[in-house]
Amino acid sequence: MKRTLALLLAAALGLGLLSGCARASAAKELTAPKLSVTPSNSEEVNEALAGFGLELLKKTRDANGETAMNSDMDHMPFSTLVSPLSVALALSMTANGAAGNTLAQFQDMLGGGVDLVELNTACAQLMADYQGLGGSTKCAIANSLWVDPEDQIKDEFIGQCRGIYDAQIFQGELSAPGIVGDLNGWVSKHTNKMIPSIIDKPFEQNTALLLVNALYLKNKWLQGFDPRATREMDFHHAGGPDSRMEFLSKHSTELSYLQGKGAQGVVLPYDDGRLAFVAILPDLYPDSPDFGQWLNNLEGNSLSQLINNREDATFLSFAMPKFSAEWKGNLEDTLPLLGLEDAFVPGAADFSSLGDSPEGYYISQVIHATKIEVNEKGTEAAAATVVDALGGIAAPPQEGITLVLDRPFLYGIVDLYTGVPLFLGTYE
Repeated sequence: MKRTLALLLAAALGLGLLSGCARASAAKELTAPKLSVTPSNSEEVNEALAGFGLELLKKTRDANGETAMNSDMDHMPFSTLVSPLSVALALSMTANGAAGNTLAQFQDMLGGGVDLVELNTACAQLMADYQGLGGSTKCAIANSLWVDPEDQIKDEFIGQCRGIYDAQIFQGELSAPGIVGDLNGWVSKHTNKMIPSIIDKPFEQNTALLLVNALYLKNKWLQGFDPRATREMDFHHAGGPDSRMEFLSKHSTELSYLQGKGAQGVVLPYDDGRLAFVAILPDLYPDSPDFGQWLNNLEGNSLSQLINNREDATFLSFAMPKFSAEWKGNLEDTLPLLGLEDAFVPGAADFSSLGDSPEGYYISQVIHATKIEVNEKGTEAAAATVVDALGGIAAPPQEGITLVLDRPFLYGIVDLYTGVPLFLGTYE
């Protein structure tokens, strides 16, 4: 029987304090040699990850919408939130166990076709950069492998995951009930308890390996919102009733303005000087596409181009919801649409660089969970992923811009240097 792999990705962006990490209570932590690499920036990987993040959001939203249409919630508004960085890091770690066409699909999707060495060194560079940000930003990225004692996972694969991705290694019965508490405890600690659980039952008997990523990020605005300016307004949901909610607001202030691709938006930098919150609102004209059509028309580096073309401008008024959102779901049906096909197909998947099982391995599921909160001080968000292997508008008036995000919009937390999205979501 083919042995399956499970990927769990956890990412959190938060305002709280980081928790220390502790050893899982039932699974035994192991040590292994490290095969390290020198971190190195790669423009090709950064550009590929920017495109991957946008496509991941679009395909996840489409699947989310199909689920809503087939449920009793078909007339209720829904939102989608993913952490492209968390997903990409876990999948890049997994790529070190792939070979042949399966490896080529990982390289194309995550790195634009670069080889595995460049993909690894670029990921190592991003992890080092984000964990060394200035200002008040605190970022923690954790990876781990959970190995079933019956499987012969190769030392070289474990060494690469330890050396490049600083992964902890645990060994334990992945189909035993105790794995639920152990794994959820690890994810909770490394997301500052924002993702308290990601699984609710043990894995299948033939699960050979879990690959887990956890990302925690704490940010404050470079220029915060005055709580006295927060006021109630209506948000106009797509296809649903309006909601009365609190809006953060600024008046007569200088902000970075986005314009183009049939939309306008704003860049709100954090005090680390590198990361920023981006919000983009499609134009509203009688002949404009709806939010979903507009989003699906964005391709490749469209989002990066918008952000790179930002200009400082005077805003007479800016307002956006003070909101929280969360999402949890599976990505094993979504990732093949982005080009990662063979990895999920028994018989086609080639993970011969991972272990020595004569039956081979394939990925059986990818579980992802995310959460975000936006308030006057900054943003707080979390995400977790489990991979289980079995046209423009008219120029703004000279006197200033008024931008109110009171209908469905795209938002994200992005790296202004590289264009890599750490989080992307829709608020609908």
